[in-house]
Amino acid sequence: MASRRNCDGRVRCRQKRMEYVKNQGSAAMSKGIRFLATLVLVCVVPTLVAAQSAGSGDLRSLDGQVQEIKSDVLNIASELSNLEERLLYPSGTQVALFVSIADDEAFRLDAVQIEIDGELATHYIYSFKELEALQKGGVQRIYTGNYPTGNHQLNIKVMGKLKNGNDFEESGSFTFAKGVEPKALGITLAGPGFGSNTIQVGDW
Repeated sequence: MASRRNCDGRVRCRQKRMEYVKNQGSAAMSKGIRFLATLVLVCVVPTLVAAQSAGSGDLRSLDGQVQEIKSDVLNIASELSNLEERLLYPSGTQVALFVSIADDEAFRLDAVQIEIDGELATHYIYSFKELEALQKGGVQRIYTGNYPTGNHQLNIKVMGKLKNGNDFEESGSFTFAKGVEPKALGITLAGPGFGSNTIQVGDW
């Protein structure tokens, strides 16, 4: 009984740490958004006001300044996004899942459902543009979450439609080991009729 209480205590402590990290990440993103808004107001608005009274030569110069400011804002947004990921998903617990479609596959992918350790991680429904991008060799980051070190059960269900119009549903179960480093898993999908290769999972 004492061992069980200690285990439950460690689980609660880990959950509290996760909540703290998420709260810190949300606070950082809120500050980042306010900073970006302030940057746009301070830098872009005065430039646009000045453009109203500028000549054609000055307009070209101002346009260059606006484009430079836009580039700086995009760079800052990218850095804030990376900061958010590091805060919300620390390297010691981060698990990321990526989806791609095998070469020369023409089936229509409608949805992918993923469970980790018996709990729903994501149920993603694809648009036509997303499916087209995957069929052209694109890769989708479908899920990122926090999991402790050790072995975990991964259940994947794929729903779609064949060339002949028939609906199909395929599923598979896999086990992955989470170490102290971030874990990235690639999920490669193929149409039914290829046995166990319909859903392939491997390290990235």
